[in-house]
Amino acid sequence: MVQSKKLIFILFVSISLLLVPASAIRGFLEEPSTKIDGYLRYVESPEYRNSEQCPILGSNNLICDPNLIHVAMTLDSHYLRGSIAAVHSVLKHTYCPENIYFHFVTTKDSDFQELTQMVKSIFPSLSFKVYIFDEFRVKKLISCSIRQALDNPLNYARTYLAEIIEPCVERVIYLDSDVIVVDDIQKLWSIELTGSRIIGAPEYCHANFRTYFNDNFWSDPKLSKVFQGKKPCYFNTGVMVMDLGKWRKGDSTAKIEKWMEIQKEKRIYELGSLPPFMLVFGGDIEGIDHRWNQHGLGGDNLVNSCRTLHTGPVSLLHWSGKGKPWVRLDQGNPCPVDLLWEPYDLFRQSSNDSFGQQEQ
Repeated sequence: MVQSKKLIFILFVSISLLLVPASAIRGFLEEPSTKIDGYLRYVESPEYRNSEQCPILGSNNLICDPNLIHVAMTLDSHYLRGSIAAVHSVLKHTYCPENIYFHFVTTKDSDFQELTQMVKSIFPSLSFKVYIFDEFRVKKLISCSIRQALDNPLNYARTYLAEIIEPCVERVIYLDSDVIVVDDIQKLWSIELTGSRIIGAPEYCHANFRTYFNDNFWSDPKLSKVFQGKKPCYFNTGVMVMDLGKWRKGDSTAKIEKWMEIQKEKRIYELGSLPPFMLVFGGDIEGIDHRWNQHGLGGDNLVNSCRTLHTGPVSLLHWSGKGKPWVRLDQGNPCPVDLLWEPYDLFRQSSNDSFGQQEQ
């Protein structure tokens, strides 16, 4: 019985792998590593070494160097394992890893020094900076949502990136901590944000946009007119290319905060930090190929269910939803798609053994 279940499991994974491009498959190769503080220390192999064709970093102030690719993520102890796997995947698949600069945002309540040292230990050659986010600024604006995890103030840090990160940084890719990148992130970085557009993200226009706001919103013409003359579509804020220069000029942070104030007063939506972004940017974002956010792999918000990959090529997988791959792997009950995340997990564990023990 155990062998039969394992064979079915392997079959599901094999089908999923057929949907992933060849460039992603190379990411499942193992690299040299050593163990440190419960994690595997990332060690560069020839695949990651500098290429002569990579832009040369020449600025005295590294963070302001125009040749850098800037990636922003949040960092906390609860999702640290996911964040580390995400960074690992980015470095593994990019052609010029030395030209990537990570901006990690954490809260005052987090152990700032410990998190910083952990990142240094795991990725000894990584260019990064850890910023402290003043969560009290946003706490008073947060209203409860359908899932408690969505109410974490750190979920709202993306709203303040233009203020947190140095003014010389004009552009950033924001990534949630539950993603892995299986393509060169340079491709995502090079996407043009045309005209006045501040955000680039995959759009999903088949979704019923009205469901993201309640009757209090749609029945109030003063509020709903924000979408007048637009064709807004759902977009997931877990993967965004952001023009911080345009954001600062347009004071987008203040616009999002204004909608959060209205939410506190009238209750016009249920989904945490996502609706304010759609209210400000919906109908005016740069549509990106769906391959850059295969989202929803965490399953249903109410039921711990497994999801399969969407049809088409894959450049980024996103475990948005209630279920996280590291939790299901540790429980010995992973979804087939979780095995695509496992090769990037640098945490010291034996998930295969736990799976076998669970089945016996």
